Amino acid sequence: MSNAVLKSAGVDQVFLSEVIAGLSNAPKALSPKWFYDQRGSQLFEQITQQPEYYPTRTEIELLASISAELGDQLSDREALIEYGSGSSRKTRLLLRALPQLQQYLPMDVSAEFLRGAADGLSKQFPKLHVRPVVGDFNSTVKLPATVQSMTRLGFFPGSTIGNLPPSAACSFLRLRREELGRGGKLLIGVDLRKPVEVLLAAYDDSAGVTAAFNRNLLLRINRELGGDFDPDRFDHQARWNDDHGRIEMHLVSRGLQRVRIDNHCFEFADGESIHSENSHKYRLGEFKLLARVSGWEVVSQWTDPQQWFAIFLLG
Repeated sequence: MSNAVLKSAGVDQVFLSEVIAGLSNAPKALSPKWFYDQRGSQLFEQITQQPEYYPTRTEIELLASISAELGDQLSDREALIEYGSGSSRKTRLLLRALPQLQQYLPMDVSAEFLRGAADGLSKQFPKLHVRPVVGDFNSTVKLPATVQSMTRLGFFPGSTIGNLPPSAACSFLRLRREELGRGGKLLIGVDLRKPVEVLLAAYDDSAGVTAAFNRNLLLRINRELGGDFDPDRFDHQARWNDDHGRIEMHLVSRGLQRVRIDNHCFEFADGESIHSENSHKYRLGEFKLLARVSGWEVVSQWTDPQQWFAIFLLG
């Protein structure tokens, strides 16, 4: 499919340009933000229910255990902005703990998935004004004038901060510092270092849901950009990179192959990979330092009994 045809077909040109650039690099890499079309969002929700995937259930249990403390410490908040809201399962715990909230702005890149979650929350919390925002949390959110005059709380659960390299994580935190304003606070979930075998299992579940989630990126490229990937010729692989303190997800080529997207051709050697995601795991002191250099101070912190996961309140 030619570039002219792609443009006339309403193709997302940012998606196209980033995929072409990423596959032209050595090593090849793609941004994890492109995982989250509707199918990708659904698959991620399935991942969070797998027995090996500890982060979601650990964070939910921790949020539930500290809900009374959050209610006391955040009783003055009037507006909640959630970055990368997904299904908003964890948000319900927070909304119940903060009944005084007047406005909730969930932000996500998947418009259809976001609307469904927002509709469900509107029905469950009829007094709350829910205003979904479709967009990438790495950019500044244009807040409605009514929200700008309110005391604001940001919410960034799921240890999504770990998907960003430390420099980008710092940039994200600085954006939120400016956006949430003077007196603003940020509640953030952070995955901690733990045994490597636990980490690898979490990102390569026995049911193969994470593998399907990873390969769905190739299916999305085929569908939206006219690519001709054969997803069955790529193996999902999770790796621990000890030097960088992160889990890496890769799509590894089975044999020599050639893939076309638009008028570009990409060669894959046997065993060559597309690096599709990082998930950095922090030590408590490392994240405190990151927050401090980004303009925040730690107001409170909580961890589960195993110290596998932490929730920080920054202010």
